[in-house]
Amino acid sequence: MTEMTDGVLHTLFRTEQGGHEQVVLCQDRATGLKAVIAIHNTALGPALGGTRFHAYASDEEAVLDALNLSRGMSYKNALAGLDHGGGKAVIIGDPELIKTEDLLLAYGRFVDSLGGRYVTACDVGTYVADMDVVSRTTRWATGRSPENGGAGDSSVLTAYGVFQGMRASAQHVWGDPTLRGRKVGIVGVGKVGHYLVEHLLSDGAEVVITDVRQESVQRILDKHPQVTAVADTDALIRTEGLDIYAPCALGGALNDDSVPVLTAKIVCGAANNQLAHPGIEKDLADRGILYAPDYVVNAGGVIQVADELHGFDFDRCKVKATKIFDTTLEIFARAKADGIPPAAAADRIAEQRMADARAARTA
Repeated sequence: MTEMTDGVLHTLFRTEQGGHEQVVLCQDRATGLKAVIAIHNTALGPALGGTRFHAYASDEEAVLDALNLSRGMSYKNALAGLDHGGGKAVIIGDPELIKTEDLLLAYGRFVDSLGGRYVTACDVGTYVADMDVVSRTTRWATGRSPENGGAGDSSVLTAYGVFQGMRASAQHVWGDPTLRGRKVGIVGVGKVGHYLVEHLLSDGAEVVITDVRQESVQRILDKHPQVTAVADTDALIRTEGLDIYAPCALGGALNDDSVPVLTAKIVCGAANNQLAHPGIEKDLADRGILYAPDYVVNAGGVIQVADELHGFDFDRCKVKATKIFDTTLEIFARAKADGIPPAAAADRIAEQRMADARAARTA
């Protein structure tokens, strides 16, 4: 960063951000690179999380995003059973305008300078091809193409993990893990959503979809004419007889407008940060709607990229992603026992695993 403003300094040291271990501000004048690498917690192992490339309104906003995202990765990795802590990086700028090979190589050198404390991967604004470039200057880049020793598209296992979360949710609510005969509404049938449709249809579910991209909807309808499409998200969440709502697009899907009119008994989807603000999880519980925490059920992707470090094996990853079923049931049981929403129960379980690991390392 060219200049460190008081606002950025305040953001870095706000105690409510969760006690980050390390935050690195990266700048390479020659390429125009400005980035933030945030390492939240390494009690379980090296921090793992993607690199977001985005045109932030300010440096302070970028730092705050890196802090929030890295903290979330600590919880996701802990509940996924990975030997990794949480980290995240953001590159500041419009990727359509400033992303170059030299900039990505420079970014890789900053990642490498951390000596393996942070392992990066794809996120919003970065892709498999970008990680192929980054990996030329650091060994700590995952999410690469198969041609470069990586696993490629992580959407397959992400969708599979969400399906396991749905099965667990069905078990908890209806006493049977099958989705046969259940009506499932999916918002967003892109990379992850279209694989989820396949799993649901194979299990005998009735599927309703919507997407802002009509071509994505049409692709599903052409292949599966038994699927029903509706105009928009509002129409989907109000669908009569809807059993499960699966947000698989943007965050904030569960908000003050959607929750009061939601007809489903279960919410389980691939989208990140589905709860628009604190308190929404209680609103869901008060309406008798079971919420499967997003960072638990969508962990298939991070399971996949973590496996790259050991020589990617799809079958090994699928076994780990299958355990999302058991983890989700454990969270529901803890929530019931403690009288708290599932999101709070998930946090408690993750925090305990991190605390146990920290204690074991210092004993």
